[in-house]
Amino acid sequence: MLRKLKNIFWKTEEHEDLVTPTNVNVSFELMYKALLIGTLNLEDGIWTFAYSEEFKSQTKVKPLTDFPRVDKVYQNMALYPFFVHRIPGLNQPKIKATIEKEKIDKTNEAELLKRFGQISITNPFLLKPI
Repeated sequence: MLRKLKNIFWKTEEHEDLVTPTNVNVSFELMYKALLIGTLNLEDGIWTFAYSEEFKSQTKVKPLTDFPRVDKVYQNMALYPFFVHRIPGLNQPKIKATIEKEKIDKTNEAELLKRFGQISITNPFLLKPI
């Protein structure tokens, strides 16, 4: 129930059918230029975000709005909005064609994030699968 409520508030209409897979483990590095901001991991259906030690020791780049405490390890069953918004609208013809051609599960947010989430027009960060 709580998960459904979070999905309602966190996801746009085009992302409401996305689900977190429970049988997939995946990791990403979030970069700003050469600075490792942190890592995003999915394990056993739980998304975890933690800042890197490199990020914690610098003062030029501020913490992300969705993750204000640099000393906290964030965990959630739903993918955080900062990362959901990196997945493009699935109704775009070019995105639909890519999903069909590459046989991507259009409900699997981990697969979609891995394929489409590396760059975003909404922020300067790079999200690299590792």
